[in-house]
Amino acid sequence: MRVVPGPGLHSGLVNIRIPLFALVVFALFAAACGGDDATPTTEELATLAPVETSAAETTAATTTTPATSTTTTLPPSPLNGMGVEDESLLDRRAVAVKIDNHWEARPQSGIEQADAVYELLVEGGLTRFIAVFHHSDTEYLGPVRSGRPTDPTLVKYIGAPLQISGAQPWVSGVIAGYGVKLLGDNGNTTFRIQTKSAPHNLYGSTLLMRDEADRRDYPDDPPEQPIFNFGEPTPGEPDATDITFDWSDRPVVRWEWTGSEYLRFNADTPHNWRTAPVEDEEPTDEQIAADTLVVITATKYWASSSSGAGSAVPALDTVGSGSAYVFYGGVVIEGQWARESVDERFELTLEDGSAITIPAGRLWISIFPNNQQVTWE
Repeated sequence: MRVVPGPGLHSGLVNIRIPLFALVVFALFAAACGGDDATPTTEELATLAPVETSAAETTAATTTTPATSTTTTLPPSPLNGMGVEDESLLDRRAVAVKIDNHWEARPQSGIEQADAVYELLVEGGLTRFIAVFHHSDTEYLGPVRSGRPTDPTLVKYIGAPLQISGAQPWVSGVIAGYGVKLLGDNGNTTFRIQTKSAPHNLYGSTLLMRDEADRRDYPDDPPEQPIFNFGEPTPGEPDATDITFDWSDRPVVRWEWTGSEYLRFNADTPHNWRTAPVEDEEPTDEQIAADTLVVITATKYWASSSSGAGSAVPALDTVGSGSAYVFYGGVVIEGQWARESVDERFELTLEDGSAITIPAGRLWISIFPNNQQVTWE
């Protein structure tokens, strides 16, 4: 078993006071970001189903003559490197959505359609997800939950508006202060379902989110560059088929390599996603899976408003550098990440400074506290 302890130099917790200017910025955005994650709306659940999108990497060879054939390579997604059949879907904005991961929120829906998913720590030792959709969409996604100060640092360089259920005013101010466009629980993009209790019952549609972003005249620009280097992967070290993330005192998260994909568990319990309800049919559950796991280790600190309003929340410093790990195909690459600002992507390198290339595939990115442990065997 390989154990990676958190480095001593960055394991301490830092208390950051958010300046008052953030609250002023928030005031300019408050009208567009209404709602919070504790007050139900009156929206009734419509009968909805996910929009199926294809992520095949290449098309089959087309024979033009008995002696000549050609292979058409599909344009790659900037979020996971997978080929996209409809190239026009790459010429539009990405949309980022904050997803609840409380045990009462599971199983989630729609995250299996995302082009990439971030996981990050919130209070209570829990994690939440940010599901990012660029060429893909879903009409049944959730539960949607509130924003945190780390969120904008993960979506700013993608250029995506952020759908949240709300946030403390000072947190919304921080998000807006980064220049990230907000989509809140205003009834135009989200709805409440009846099979879960608030605040874990707010769901949404990325199609409605795109419409709302258009109505607000938000930029419709695609990500400027791939979030990582995709292609023939950098060789990794074997025997990394069972990976454990010790996020907190909550049950650990495990990913098991099956020979074809990684399956997610909470301790020994499979972590499932649920299909959208269809009239006269019972929803079904399937286990969350990924092809590639990227781990960005970061220093945890407590963020709060300089005015003393609201409560402090955990956050992660995603600017600078730190250890990084890439798991694919049952192997692991150990390296580093670095970036100078939230406007830049994470650059992954080996110890000698050479760039890490990761394979195209379903991507899960963990922003992991560097004073906690990731183990594999």
